[in-house]
This record gives sequence, structure tokens and C-alpha cells, in this order.
Amino acid sequence: MTPEVPLWPLIGVAVIIAGFILRFNPMLVVIVTAIVTAFAAGFSPMTVLTAIGTGFIKTRNLPLIILLPLAVIGLLERHGLRQHAQNWISRIKSATAGRLLIVYLAARELTAAMGLTSLGGHPQMVRPLLAPMAEGATETRYGKLPDRIRHKLRAYAAATDNVGLFFGEDIFVAFGAIVLMTTFLHEAGIDVEPLHIAMWGIPTAIAAFIIHAWRLRRLDQALARELGAAARAEAPVATAVPANEGR
Repeated sequence: MTPEVPLWPLIGVAVIIAGFILRFNPMLVVIVTAIVTAFAAGFSPMTVLTAIGTGFIKTRNLPLIILLPLAVIGLLERHGLRQHAQNWISRIKSATAGRLLIVYLAARELTAAMGLTSLGGHPQMVRPLLAPMAEGATETRYGKLPDRIRHKLRAYAAATDNVGLFFGEDIFVAFGAIVLMTTFLHEAGIDVEPLHIAMWGIPTAIAAFIIHAWRLRRLDQALARELGAAARAEAPVATAVPANEGR
């Protein structure tokens, strides 16, 4: 007979879903979920505390790895990194937000495909450089931007980084997901080389690039319609003076 598997530990799934729906602090949600799941599985309080302490000791250097680059980026921003990025891109008259993001998308996919995933990212690239450059290119063409357009450009910049990283790293042969799939298939009796799995990520990456590049071209067209029409509406209208006026 198949032994009964207790389903009470699955209550942790409900806890984590409820925590994210209610928008609680993610770290707090994860910790509470781990504790609830452990108690539901019948672990003693001492076992739970031991597991949490062991995990903390193993990863205690992780905050330094995360915080040090953020401190450097914050220092650069304080000394005008965003302003210099906007000023530099404003000198390129042919630059648009869509064209800039398409170039970054291609670079992000190619570098991620070679395993260089840390060359981009939201804290170190999108916020201090990419988003200000997209805003600067748009301001050069259409003048001062409303907050709604600024937030839209920032969202597209973040999405471009996500798409480039997600589909680019699938081509890297040492990517964790490829190693996991290879191991799983080997255990199932199917011998597949990691390189063969990575090659199947190339068509998906190309399709993702084409689709998102098309969306970025549509972004340029939408900005031209909306901001161009607003600029024409605010332009002063010259009034014609009759030839015989003042005689």
C-alpha cells in the first residue's frame, strides 16, 4: 500500500499567496511561510530555529554582495550620473526611446547568452542609465514630458531588460535551468547534451527579440502621435494682419 502523504504542509502555499496579494513585506512573507510549513509538517521549534540559523550563517555574506554595488550606483547618481546620461543621449538627434531600447535589448540578449548576466539589471543599469536616456531622447524631440509618459518609458526600459535577460540566458549552456533539465532527463533515461538543449533556446530568443522590438517601434509611433499632437496644439498660432490695416 502507498503510504499516506500529509497535505498540511501545503498550507504554506496559501500563506505565501495571501501575503503577496495583501502586499506584505516579501521577506516577512517568506519567513512566515517557512515557519508555518515547518510546523504543519510536524517539525519541532528547535528544528525550525536550527534550520533558519544554518541558512543565515551560510548566506551571511550575501547582503554585502548586494549592498556594495547599490552603494556605488547611489554615489554615482548623487554626482549626476542620470543627468550626464540624459545630456549625452540628447546630442544624438536621430535617437528615440524605441531605437535606444532595441539596441539595449540586442546587447542584453547577446551578453546573457554568453553568461554575462550581471552586465545589466534594474539597479545598476535600468534606473541610473537606461531609463534616463530613454527620457532624454524623448524630451529632445517633444519637450517636457508628463509624469505618465515618464513612468511609461521607465516601465518599457525595465521590461526590455527582463526580456533580454530571460530569453538570452536560456542559450547559455551552463545556465541553471539547462543543467536541471539535463539532470532530470538523464534520471529518466534520456541522454541529452546540455548544448543541444541550449540550441533550442535560440529560436525562442530570436522570436522574443522580434516581438519586443516590434512593441518598441509601436512605442515610438504612440509617442509621436500623442506628444507630437500635444506639441502642435500648444504651438502659438500666427494671426494674419490685413494689408490695409493702419491706413
